[in-house]
Amino acid sequence: MIDLSNLRSPAWQRVVAELTAAAADDRTFLMRVVGVLGHVAGARQAVLYAMPRESEGAVEGEDAGAMPPRAVLVWPPQTNAGAPAAGADALPEDPSAQVTNPADMAAAARHAIEGGQAQIYGFEKDEMFYDGGAGGHMIAVPIAIGSPESPAPVSYAVSMLIEGRSRPALQTTLALVELVAGYSHGHRSGQQLKRLRVSSVALDLAARLIAAVNAAPSFKGAVLQLANDLVRQLHAERVSVGWAKGVGRKGEGESIHAIAISDTEHLDRRMAMVQKLEGAMNECFDQEQPVMFPPAPERGPGADVVLATAITHAHRELAAGNASARVVSLPLRVEERLIGVVTVETSLTPGTPDAPIDMQTIELLQAVLDLVSPVLRIRRSDDRALPLRAWDDALKAGGWMVGTTHTVWKLVGVAVIALMLALTLVKVPYRVEAPAELRPREQRVVSAPFDGMIATLAQGIEPGARVEPGQALATMDTSELKLKAINAQGEIVRAAKQADSELASGKLAESQQSRAKAQQAQAEYDLLTTRIAQASMTSPIAGTIIAGDLRERVGSSVKLGEALFQIAPLDDMLIIARVGDRDISLVEAGETGSVATKAYPAQHHAFTVERVVPLSQAQEGKNAFEVRAKLASPAGWMRPGMEGYAKFDAGKHSLMWIGTRRIRDTLRIWLWW
Repeated sequence: MIDLSNLRSPAWQRVVAELTAAAADDRTFLMRVVGVLGHVAGARQAVLYAMPRESEGAVEGEDAGAMPPRAVLVWPPQTNAGAPAAGADALPEDPSAQVTNPADMAAAARHAIEGGQAQIYGFEKDEMFYDGGAGGHMIAVPIAIGSPESPAPVSYAVSMLIEGRSRPALQTTLALVELVAGYSHGHRSGQQLKRLRVSSVALDLAARLIAAVNAAPSFKGAVLQLANDLVRQLHAERVSVGWAKGVGRKGEGESIHAIAISDTEHLDRRMAMVQKLEGAMNECFDQEQPVMFPPAPERGPGADVVLATAITHAHRELAAGNASARVVSLPLRVEERLIGVVTVETSLTPGTPDAPIDMQTIELLQAVLDLVSPVLRIRRSDDRALPLRAWDDALKAGGWMVGTTHTVWKLVGVAVIALMLALTLVKVPYRVEAPAELRPREQRVVSAPFDGMIATLAQGIEPGARVEPGQALATMDTSELKLKAINAQGEIVRAAKQADSELASGKLAESQQSRAKAQQAQAEYDLLTTRIAQASMTSPIAGTIIAGDLRERVGSSVKLGEALFQIAPLDDMLIIARVGDRDISLVEAGETGSVATKAYPAQHHAFTVERVVPLSQAQEGKNAFEVRAKLASPAGWMRPGMEGYAKFDAGKHSLMWIGTRRIRDTLRIWLWW
């Protein structure tokens, strides 16, 4: 049994008060624990060791568990002369240089960390509870620091070198050491509670800021509301919000432009103050971390190495002229991208050493801004034009496919590769295009049989009328011809009688002349009767009148051979295309194609090539060959003379072949010898 009746002594109460006092961070608490353990155990030397985690492996591929513990703190701290230092913070640059028996001390700390409990070793014999010995003993005890949810919460241990003692004394010392080390659990719980409180405050503030941002009518109003709420919450002099503008992701041409200043409705970026403010924002944006001026201390309570080493030239210029000014810039982050910066300007309170914005406030504010940033990005996206939003969505989808870095160039490369593959491998039907005209296969012209006048026009005879073979079309005036025929007939009778009379009188010569006059009159009569028969004009074929409107020419004179009607069957139409000599090699008889007329360009009609006229014809300074093709199914609206474009099927070829065919043919002509 261990006698612990002296635990209520004033000395022990001071120890308990020191261990239970609130510590700013884990480093401060560890310094206390090491000092208390050294005093309680009566150690000649106490060394704090840290076991490297897997994420801290210095050499790639090396097992972090095989690395020796690292000496962090030596108690009592020694000066260069070997005397104890005046204060606990006076730590040497390399604590391991002051450790007595460093290999044994590190091994004991390692066993304590791996075993999770205190260990006692004889200094001379490596066995548990070594009794006695001039060399003394070593006690190693683990210290629980860190979050309980971490994979290895115990990562520190304290190794102490004590004088040689008996077994009961060692048991008493071990109990005291374990009791003191147990206070680390209370500190860990307190730190966890502190983090929970900070998270709760951050969530509450973020919820109120997000509600205010969402209530604003526009993005500009949202950022102005954010600046006004932060300046009241932090009791600051001024809060400004900047937004990233430029091309690409961070580091590819982007810069920060101030878009809102608290209690300022109109912002003029030409002002010197605004330009200094943007310089400070870009300084934070370029370093991708919070920046504070004056810088945070590197050592002591509230120390932060990252903030202490940040570049603060632009922040110093912004704070110039105000000795008590403090400027803090915090990045607005969404995932891994920086979208903006918030700059807080305040002043040190006169007569107090503490700044109005401490490290805890900066951490809280950064956590709040990390929650507000996605909402601001959504508001900004909602205020942009639809094409810009579509472009961002396309980039986001492309980033999912090819990665988030250099997305545009990667997508362009993928598109170029896909285009080249499509041009080379994809084959499409190739067509030769040529101007074309519709013509009927058979066409007849009805012309005037003689000089005369049109007497009558058959009913319904007009352009577009359907006629049958032999159907009457029009009639010429034959009254004059009939009179001439009667005269010719009388002349025939008179000449015949006269020839007979002269023959009876024995006048042979005169009789032959009279017989010749009778034959002449007979020929004239036959001609007149033929013309009278031709006066009635009829359709030579079945078809449609495509030309010839005589409704207003009845009674007017016409000349012999003048075209009066054009008749053609419209159910058998031909396509007459004129193909250039550069494409005629791809067109042969039997090939198919389609034609579209200018009158009905949306309708395509198939045809089959019947013949290619071998003789070219000059047309507009270029040679062209006439190609005749038959329509598969002519439409009722088709009329001879309609123009359009015919496309001849020339087989399937790759897009590359189609696009470079004319270039290749031209080069072949130029390079031929």
